[in-house]
Amino acid sequence: MQRLLLLLAVFALAASAADVTGTWKGTANTPMGAVERTFVFKVDGAKLTGETTSAMSGKSTIADGKVDGDKISFNVNITVQGYDIKLHYTGAVDGKQIKFHVESEDGSVSLDYTVDKVS
Repeated sequence: MQRLLLLLAVFALAASAADVTGTWKGTANTPMGAVERTFVFKVDGAKLTGETTSAMSGKSTIADGKVDGDKISFNVNITVQGYDIKLHYTGAVDGKQIKFHVESEDGSVSLDYTVDKVS
């Protein structure tokens, strides 16, 4: 009986997680201009993995990704004009949109933008 309850609890948690698997795109207005970024997310339980690409910083791997209900978070390391920058993303999923808040580890970058699911 305890196994069944534990299994049901695990299933309920997995079922309540937002489905972010797929490709998402959006444009962020940065101090260096507008930057379109594409995210390809994969979800396994509460773990979020994948990659992100932009013309400004190329392709980066998503690290430390988590999904908790409709909340997601992850880190990305990028290089821009010879500078290595660690970005921390937090987001709220609302259907086929994610509203992101992004901050650099050193505090030099802080912005909000929305991405849309494209596939």
